[in-house]
Amino acid sequence: MSASTYAQQHRDRFVEELKTLLRIPSVSTLPQHQDDVRRAAEWLLAHLRDLGMTAELIPLEGGHPIVYAQSLHLAGGPTVLFYGHYDVQPVDPVSEWTSPPFEPTLRGDDLYGRGASDDKGQVFGVIKALESFLRDEGRLPLNVKVLIEGEEEIGSPGISRWIERHARKVACDFAWVSDGQLYAKGLPCLVTGLRGLLYTEVEVRGPSHDLHSGQHGGAAPNPVNAVAAIIAGLKDRRGRVTIPRFYSAVREPSGEEKASWERLPFREEDYLRELGIPVSPGEQGYSILERRWARPTLDAHGIAGGWTGAGSKTVIPAKVVAKVSMRLVPDQRAKTILRAFEKKVSKLASPGVEVEVRELAGGDPVLISPTAAPVQAAMRVVREVWGADPVFVREGGSIPIVAKFDRVLKVPTVLFGFGLPDDNLHAPNEKFHLPNFHKGIETVIRWMERVGTK
Repeated sequence: MSASTYAQQHRDRFVEELKTLLRIPSVSTLPQHQDDVRRAAEWLLAHLRDLGMTAELIPLEGGHPIVYAQSLHLAGGPTVLFYGHYDVQPVDPVSEWTSPPFEPTLRGDDLYGRGASDDKGQVFGVIKALESFLRDEGRLPLNVKVLIEGEEEIGSPGISRWIERHARKVACDFAWVSDGQLYAKGLPCLVTGLRGLLYTEVEVRGPSHDLHSGQHGGAAPNPVNAVAAIIAGLKDRRGRVTIPRFYSAVREPSGEEKASWERLPFREEDYLRELGIPVSPGEQGYSILERRWARPTLDAHGIAGGWTGAGSKTVIPAKVVAKVSMRLVPDQRAKTILRAFEKKVSKLASPGVEVEVRELAGGDPVLISPTAAPVQAAMRVVREVWGADPVFVREGGSIPIVAKFDRVLKVPTVLFGFGLPDDNLHAPNEKFHLPNFHKGIETVIRWMERVGTK
C-alpha cells in the first residue's frame, strides 16, 4: 500500500473527524469562547500524539496556546515546518446562516461550518497527510515540525513574539502554509506575496462626561466629529493615503509580474458585479488587481461611541473609538508606518480633544521567490494532482507568521491553499469543498515525497 492509498481508503473517516473539530467554537476574539479555544488546542494535541508525534501545548501569556508537534528521525535530512491555525472568526450575523455555524452540515460536496475552510479544514488536511504516512509506512519521508496557533484571526500577536525568542525550536529548511484558496475553481495558484497588516484603535476624548448638545453644542469639542475629520483626512480624493512618506518604501512589482497578472482570467466588470458595486473607488491609476495585491491601503472598520440606538438622544459623547487598519506591501514596515500614522492622526485632531493610538496587530509584508526549490516542487505536484498549471499570484490578505519565517527563520514558504473563492471566509455560510479537501491531502503527500528523503 502507499500513503496515497491509505488516504483514499479513509476519506469518510477524515471528514467525520473534521466535523468533530468544526463543532468546537474556537472564536479567538471573544472572551466567552476562551475555554472553547483551549479545547480545540487540546483536541489537536491529542490527535497529533495519537499519530505518534511528540507534541505539546505552548502557553502564551495573556493569549491562546500554540500546538507544537514534531517527528525528527532523519539525521541530516530536510525539515519542513507546517503552519496553520485552529481559531476562527465570530459568526455574526447568525440569522444569515442557513445551518448552525458550529454544526457542520453537508450539502452536496460542500461542508458548511465556521472554520471549515479558514483554517481548520486545510490544516486538518495537512495532518491527515501526515497520518497517511505514519499509519501506512510508519515514518515520514522527511523531518516534520507542526505549528498550529490560536490567534491568527486576531493578528498573531503571541506567536509573532514567541517565534523571535524560540527560532531554534522551529528551525527548518522550508515551511508550508495551507490557508488560502485556488485562484478560481479548477485553477490552482501558488502565492508569492502577502500584504502586511497594521491594525490600530484610535481613541478620541473630549469632555470629562457626556453633554447635552443643546446646552453645550458649538462650545464643547465633539469626539464624533473629531473622529470623522481624522478618518476623512487620512485619504485624499484620488484614494491615496495622506500620511507623509507612506509610499516612500513601496516596491513596485516587476513588469514581468504585472504582465502575468494581465493574463489571468480576471474581468473587472465581473468583480464589480460580484461585489454589487458600480465602480471601484480605490487608488487612481492602478488596476483592481494591483490595488488588491501590490498597493498599500487604509480602511476604517468601525466607530463606537455616542448614541446609535433607536430614536434620538442629543448627546455629545465624552469618548469615541475608531478601528483603522493599513495593509502594507514590500518594502514597508509596520513599526515605521505606525509612528507616521500616530503623528498624522495627532495633526488631524481638532482643538479640545485628546487622541490616543493603540496598535492591536502588526505584521510586515513578504515576497517569496517562485524559483525557490520547494515552491518549484509544489508547482510540479499541483500540476499532477489538480490537472492544471498553477498560476503565481499575490494575496491581499495577511498571514503575519509568514513574514517571521522569512525574516527570522530565513526560509522560503510554500503558500498553497485549497479552498475556493466562494467559500465565504469570515462571512455567514462558510464552506469547504470536500473534493478539494481530499486533493489537498494528496498534494501534501506527493510534495513531501518529492522534497523528502526516504
